[in-house]
Amino acid sequence: MNRNNLLKQLDSTPRWDVVIIGGGATGLGVAVDSATRGYKTLLLEASDFAKGTSSRSTKLVHGGVRYLEQGDIPLVLEALRERGLLHRNAPQLVHHLSFIVPRYQWWEGPFFGIGMKVYDALAGKLNLSPSHLLSREETLGMIPNIEQEHLLGGVEYFDGQFDDSRLAVTLARTAVHHGACVLNYIKVTGLTKKNGLVNGVHFTDMETGTSHTVEASVVINATGIFSDEIRHMDDPKSPRAVQPSQGVHLVFDRSFLQGDSAIMVPHTDDGRVLFVIPWHGKVLVGTTDTPMEHAEIEPRALKEEIGFILRNAARYLARDPQEKDILSIFAGQRPLVRPPGKDGSSTKAISRNHEVLVSDAGLLTIVGGKWTTYRKMAEDAMDHAATLGGLEERPCVTDKLQLQGWRSPNASSLPDWLAVYGSEFEEINKLIEENPELGESMHPRLAYPLATVVWGARHEQARTLEDILSRRTRALLLDARAAIEAAPAVASVLAKELGRDKSWADSQVEEFTVLAKGYLYHGG
Repeated sequence: MNRNNLLKQLDSTPRWDVVIIGGGATGLGVAVDSATRGYKTLLLEASDFAKGTSSRSTKLVHGGVRYLEQGDIPLVLEALRERGLLHRNAPQLVHHLSFIVPRYQWWEGPFFGIGMKVYDALAGKLNLSPSHLLSREETLGMIPNIEQEHLLGGVEYFDGQFDDSRLAVTLARTAVHHGACVLNYIKVTGLTKKNGLVNGVHFTDMETGTSHTVEASVVINATGIFSDEIRHMDDPKSPRAVQPSQGVHLVFDRSFLQGDSAIMVPHTDDGRVLFVIPWHGKVLVGTTDTPMEHAEIEPRALKEEIGFILRNAARYLARDPQEKDILSIFAGQRPLVRPPGKDGSSTKAISRNHEVLVSDAGLLTIVGGKWTTYRKMAEDAMDHAATLGGLEERPCVTDKLQLQGWRSPNASSLPDWLAVYGSEFEEINKLIEENPELGESMHPRLAYPLATVVWGARHEQARTLEDILSRRTRALLLDARAAIEAAPAVASVLAKELGRDKSWADSQVEEFTVLAKGYLYHGG
């Protein structure tokens, strides 16, 4: 996935079958679907792949236990099927994880026990593993440091876990492998029309400042929380389609969760599910559900959101997490479908379903949904797009498509940081064999060797220090202070790989440090 080669492809192709705006989960999923149907496909992302919401999820591929309780069976069915397909098509990135629902009231046993059996049944043949009730002793054996007072037992069920930005990069590489042109740091600045119908886009290369125009049979708006901005390029009077909802996560040392199972807290202060999850050697706790008036590419956690997570997590961990224990704080905004007449004062009850919208001028917008259902969202969008653009009808094949780097789940295990590369892990090791210095860790508290920087620049379109430390690796989310300390060494390797000078590297370190300080807890 060499950016220079893709730019040449862009320059030599004035017309495309499908142009996709947005390089998050939805847009990248659409690019894979479109390319594997054989359509000439272009994707343009204004920042980096998964820069926004798609790198800030709870890292779960799940059916949605909360949606089951709300009675949204169709959504749960769809999500469970997609969970199974993703586990099958990208086992290097998706694995099953045990979740414990602790029981402190007698009625919680039959209530959650029956609910989880329904969850299992809805998953059918794609179920990961059956749920079952746990005694008090079994629960303590699996989560030794859980709050013991009044504990009666638990319920164990299984869901999927993944690395979101690594899946995004894998989707980009898969799309390119099948012939798509997928580019980051290309900002769409306007839509072109012919006879009142959208027939292309204007865009600017953010690195060079040069502007271009391409034509397309159909243009797809897959920009998530920024979907309304693109819709207003088409029609300034179009109503708002998206209601941003902010979710915040706190990251702690692994010692806060001694077992290998996650904890699911079904009822919190605001009625939202809370998760305590082992992830890449740390513990991730979240999330909140806060309505936001405006979409932000780099949202910040509110003080009350941090307090909410600490307060609720303390009820279920014998060792209460404190503000000083926070290694990183990250926030993302969900692009929920805004119900007609909705005032945005609450988002907990808004469905996580997706919708395909088509304007009078033929701009297709895909909104809503979640990471788990990205593939089905893409399929639905492309089914509409093919008809809208007058393209030759071709079937979707992504339900059986093995993503780039597919590696058998039965293969020998690898460290978490290396497993995400799938079958290409040997290429990382080869870089280290060729240059042993690249085997050095970027920081004592981070598992990533400097070889991941070289690989990211050469094969994953990493263009900035933030791309490397936030999304090609997960350093910023795992330990923000360590990421800041690692920045100079990483920037030096990246500058050499991209042909940049020391002043560029110094500037990157300065910009990243300012950004990363927003992931630290500052009190107040």
